Amino acid sequence: MVKKSIQKIRKTSTGKIIWQYSMIALGIFMYAFAWSVFLIPKSIVGGGVVGIASIIYIITGFPVGISNFVINIILLLIGFKILGGKFGLNTVIGSLIASFSFLFLQQGIDIQHYFDLNKFDPFMSAVIGGAISGLGIGLCFAHGGNSGGSDVVALIYTKYRNVSPGSVIFVIDAIVIISSIIIPANSIESIIYGFIVMAVFTYSIDLVIEGNKQSYQILVFSQNNRTIADAIGKDIKRGVTLLNGEGWYSKQDQKVLVVIARKAEKVDILRVIKQIDPTAFISIGKTQGVFGKNFDDIKL
Repeated sequence: MVKKSIQKIRKTSTGKIIWQYSMIALGIFMYAFAWSVFLIPKSIVGGGVVGIASIIYIITGFPVGISNFVINIILLLIGFKILGGKFGLNTVIGSLIASFSFLFLQQGIDIQHYFDLNKFDPFMSAVIGGAISGLGIGLCFAHGGNSGGSDVVALIYTKYRNVSPGSVIFVIDAIVIISSIIIPANSIESIIYGFIVMAVFTYSIDLVIEGNKQSYQILVFSQNNRTIADAIGKDIKRGVTLLNGEGWYSKQDQKVLVVIARKAEKVDILRVIKQIDPTAFISIGKTQGVFGKNFDDIKL
C-alpha cells in the first residue's frame, strides 16, 4: 500500500522533481562520504576537482568543501563564458551539494572519528571508497545530475579539439592522481591506490547506469494472452504486441505476447501474468539495447 502511494506521488510533476533531486543529493552525499571516510584519511587521492581539493586538505588542512566550491565556481564561470548556458541548473546544484556535504561530514560532525580505519589496509580503503563513490555518482547521473568538476574542463577542451570528453576526463584524473606524489607521506604505492580508486569508481558508475537502463524481452505463451495484454497495458502502462504463432506439436494457432520492459517493471508484469494464468509459459531475456518511444534514443 505504501509502495503504491509513493509510486503515485512520483508520477506527479512535483513528485518527479522532488524524487529526482532527492536521488541526486543522496548520490553526491554518498560520494562525499566515501572520500571523507575511506580515501582522504588514508591520503589516497582519486581524480577530479575533489582530488585537487583533497591534496590541498592533506597538505594544509584547508577544508575540502571550500576548495571544491571555489574551484568549481571558477570552472563554471569560465564554462559559462566560453560555452554559454550549456551546463544547466543541475551542475550548479550538484557542485553546491558536494561542497556542503564535505563541510558537514568533515568540519560539521568530524565523520572520521566514527570509523576505525585501522581495520582496513590502503588497498581495501581504495576499493571500498571507489565503490561507494562510484555508486553515488552513478545514482546522481541516472537522475540527470552531476557534481561538476572535470566534465566542465572536458566540454571546454572538446569545443576546440576533436577529442572525446571521456578521454579528456581520464587524462585530467590521471594527472591529479600522479600529482598526489607531492603529499609528503605519499609514495608510488599511493598513486597506484589512486588508480585503483579510479578503476573501481568507473566500474561502479557503469554498473548503476547500465543496471538502471537494463531492459527485458518477455515472451508469453498462454490461452489468455489477450486478457494478459489488456492487464499489462492498463495496470503497468507498458505496450504489448501479439504475434501470430502455431504450436508445432498441437498444430493449433497460438497468440504469442511480446513485452519489452524496464527492469523495475519486470516483477509487476510477472505478477499480472501469474494472476491471470498461473500455467502460462514465459521466456525472459535481457536485451542488449532498446531504442524507441519510452526507451533510449539512437545516438550516432
